[in-house]
Amino acid sequence: MNIKQLIFLLLLCITLPLPAQSVKELEAQRKRALKTLETTNKMLNDTKKSQRSSLTKLNIINSNIKERKTLIKNITTEVVQLDSEVGRLNQEKRMLENRLTILKKDYAKLVQEAHINRSIYSKIMFVLSAETFDQSYRRLRYLSEYQNYRKKQVHKIESVKTQITLKSDSLTQNKNTKVVVLKQKQAEAVKLTKDEKKEKVLLTDLKKKEGKLRADLKKQQKKAATLNAKIAKIIAAEIKKADAKRAAVKKQQQLTQKALEAKRIAEAKRAEEQKKKIAAEKAAEKRRLAEAKNAAASTKAARDALKAAQKAEAKAIAAAKLAATEANKAEAKAKIEARKPSSNKEVSALTKEETLISGNFAANQGRLPWPTANGFISGHFGIHEHPVLKHVTTNNKGIYIQTPAGTNARAVFDGVVTQRFTIPGTNNAVIIQHGEYRTVYANLTDIYVNVGDKVSAKQSIGRVFTDSDNDNKSELYFQLWKGRTLMNPESWIAR
Repeated sequence: MNIKQLIFLLLLCITLPLPAQSVKELEAQRKRALKTLETTNKMLNDTKKSQRSSLTKLNIINSNIKERKTLIKNITTEVVQLDSEVGRLNQEKRMLENRLTILKKDYAKLVQEAHINRSIYSKIMFVLSAETFDQSYRRLRYLSEYQNYRKKQVHKIESVKTQITLKSDSLTQNKNTKVVVLKQKQAEAVKLTKDEKKEKVLLTDLKKKEGKLRADLKKQQKKAATLNAKIAKIIAAEIKKADAKRAAVKKQQQLTQKALEAKRIAEAKRAEEQKKKIAAEKAAEKRRLAEAKNAAASTKAARDALKAAQKAEAKAIAAAKLAATEANKAEAKAKIEARKPSSNKEVSALTKEETLISGNFAANQGRLPWPTANGFISGHFGIHEHPVLKHVTTNNKGIYIQTPAGTNARAVFDGVVTQRFTIPGTNNAVIIQHGEYRTVYANLTDIYVNVGDKVSAKQSIGRVFTDSDNDNKSELYFQLWKGRTLMNPESWIAR
């Protein structure tokens, strides 16, 4: 392999993967953006049944404008990458063509040499004319390797031709993609202009209805405040109940430990008293034995008394040993019982499960699935300016996700349903616990789960309410809590 071929291969290895990967990523982003726009356009078509101007229409159009601007920006980047890719492919194709030319020239020389030495006689004479046997062997091996080299050159030429064909196909594909993408960019630019005109008309109409907008906003804020207060109260009560349960279990464990300790001390005290009693009886028996020995040492009665005393002494010693053994066993058992955890297995298992789920939930920050399969964020978390009313702000305790009519709300992570409740004017809500975290799904109609049910990620839990009196508006209210603290859901769900 010569220097030019080596440089070519190095350049090919360095430049090939990066632009191709970037183009694919941009293409995937373009397709996702087009799918989102398809959803919002469907939602906009549903609102056209009503000819009046509304914030629902304005939110959808604003979402379209934002998405189209992002799409046009991505398309522009994609065109630049495609141009770069086309340039790179052209350069690689030229290098391959140059290499093919060199290979063909080399192969032509080989063919000419083979033609000159084509006769079998010449080859035989070339081998036999060697001065030594070793030289003859080397010449024979040279002829064989020369033949193999010619075959390899043919394979290389075919391989380079195949690579040139592939580069040409890639060039054609990239050029065609560029044409399609540029057409899409032009079409989206036209649609963006139309959307901006619609937005301007809607803003003008809505500003004329400022009084009604302020009244509607006041009602919505009142409903939201009631709902938020109810959710906060429920979650605080759940946490308080859980804390009280854990405190009761801890207190019970402490009382149990104290009782076991008292029992151990009492048994140890009884064992000690028993030892003293046996020791006293043993001493008295010894005195009686001594007296019997002194009084009747020479008589049969004295000997019998001595034997009886000895037997009684043996029994007393055995009883003392047995009592000491039982006391030691009782003391050991009390120590083991004191080291054992509480007998309330349910609470202990729940605590371990809570810790495990919490860890998994926290580890998935920024990757949790959306609580709806389709839609866009129509109300962001925190304080934001009103889209129409000047000097008016809204403070959202969660996010609002506007969806097509008939969309289901779904759990963002594995958990347990702890609450389902209703507040007049805000429909139904569901709370799911994920260890120390909780997610809230509000403005639902039909609910598919019950309190105590275990749910999995992306499982449908209820249908989002569709307001037929407000341009078929379907909007999910979604909150995320860590303990008693509200979190910004946008930093947890996948973007």
